Amino acid sequence: MSNFHFTGESHDFWEFLYVDKGEVLVTSQDQKLTLHQGQVIFHKPNEFHNVEANGIVAPNLIVISFSCKSPSMEFFHDRIASITQSQKRILANLLAEARNSFASPLDNPYQNQLLLKDEILPGSLQMIASYLEQFLILLMRSAENQTTSTKEFEPLFDKSEALYETILAYFHQNIASHLTTDQICKDNLISEAQLKKMFHKHGQCGAMEFFNRLKIEKAKELIRTRQFTFSQIADQLGYSSIHYFSRQFKKITGMSPTEYTESVLQLASL
Repeated sequence: MSNFHFTGESHDFWEFLYVDKGEVLVTSQDQKLTLHQGQVIFHKPNEFHNVEANGIVAPNLIVISFSCKSPSMEFFHDRIASITQSQKRILANLLAEARNSFASPLDNPYQNQLLLKDEILPGSLQMIASYLEQFLILLMRSAENQTTSTKEFEPLFDKSEALYETILAYFHQNIASHLTTDQICKDNLISEAQLKKMFHKHGQCGAMEFFNRLKIEKAKELIRTRQFTFSQIADQLGYSSIHYFSRQFKKITGMSPTEYTESVLQLASL
């Protein structure tokens, strides 16, 4: 929501905040900063920090907390960086693995404990740790080699990766449409088998599931602005009815649109 304000905290573990959309105002110790889309800031242990929206745009934020005693973490003290597409994909993979592992909602900024699902895939927690390590290492490499192309630290060019990015842009352009697998394949000159393989490789899920999640993320963004009714949001995003929209919303988030709105209002009052 555009008037979100987190009063602040300090704790004995690391935390980073990534701005996926919009911009936010961040306090780090006594310093006030504006963080823009695509930027990440690190907070070291016991450093006071808070965050607030700019009152205009409802931002999408990713906050990840972790413990690490490595001396290499000194590199991230007071660090702000812009992340690359490959680093962003690693974050997306980390979040996808977390969604599959934790029963607790991941979109509550006041969540202080994550509970595991009763059944998780083998190695899920190790995968989360591995993605986090990859993300940190690539940030260090990029920053320490700014005189050379950071491309040398990214995977070799993969045609499927370029096509994946093209289809992501296509999804955003058609967020209000009712897409089908056949339509996606036809518009992007790709077979259904290729589409399935590509999204399971890069998106950790099927293409339609990814597109439906994208729609719901947009719906959450619109709800946070508090400018539209559920019927207006459903219509803007191309849902056939408010009832179908509500079912999809609950299927993906675990909450109804009304419950999500109440959680947003509750957070705003804290």
